[in-house]
Amino acid sequence: MHAIPFDPVATDVRLPAPAKINLFLHIVGRRPDGYHLLQTAFRLLDWGDEIHLSLRSDGRILRTTDVPGVPPEADLVVRAARALQEATGATQGVDIGVYKRIPMGGGLGGGSSDAATVLIALNRMWGCNLPGKRLQEIGLRLGADVPFFVFGQTAFAEGVGEALQALRVAPAWYVMVAPKVAVPTAEIFSAEELTRNTEPIIMRAFATHTTRNDMQATVCKRFPEVAEALVWLSQHGAARMSGSGACIFAPFDSEEEASQVAAAAPQGWKVWVAAGLDRHPLQGWLV
Repeated sequence: MHAIPFDPVATDVRLPAPAKINLFLHIVGRRPDGYHLLQTAFRLLDWGDEIHLSLRSDGRILRTTDVPGVPPEADLVVRAARALQEATGATQGVDIGVYKRIPMGGGLGGGSSDAATVLIALNRMWGCNLPGKRLQEIGLRLGADVPFFVFGQTAFAEGVGEALQALRVAPAWYVMVAPKVAVPTAEIFSAEELTRNTEPIIMRAFATHTTRNDMQATVCKRFPEVAEALVWLSQHGAARMSGSGACIFAPFDSEEEASQVAAAAPQGWKVWVAAGLDRHPLQGWLV
């Protein structure tokens, strides 16, 4: 995904919504309101969904494509556009087309990335011109991962995922495996056996510290398809689950090496290769 410059006269655009992976995910505590306190490292992938935005003059916000299992009123793209209207008093509307590649319930942040692309783009196309930090605040009300996608670069994250610091990591190509199951995040977070007391680490220790995904064992116990994918990919590299699952990934030094591993996957599995992406292609749209 190449950087996309903002066109001030554009009224009809197709824009990327890249997926993310969690290089690690530690649960270090729980707030009184029940939200889990996390430490994680987010990385964008050069692969994801596409969002089509076409401005309307009547203020209406309509989703023009079908997303199986997600009614328009519940879709984060519609909610994001409405939240921006409410925050700014914008009077224009938009038709939103959502073209999904990121599997739902896969831990790759598809809905959150779609919402962030809508926020970033409409903020400029509607002339709202809010600063990126304000967009992150609006995004946090939609979902804990949305601020990261607005932040738009590899990040060390804390809190519920909203406290972000830029992080440098080595280039990598990832073999991605999507088991044929959608993992409900709320179910995993509420599991009694989930580890919630991992010792916090500091960002500069991330590269040398032994890390893990604290949700992985719980997901593998409840979803054998995820455990099977993890066992297979672990034979080829340092495999780990992303987010609350179900997708599994492993990093490799070259596209060729990653492609060879992907080609060896069991028949019928959904496996692909994606490069790590250091910056969101819409970074140039931020005020």
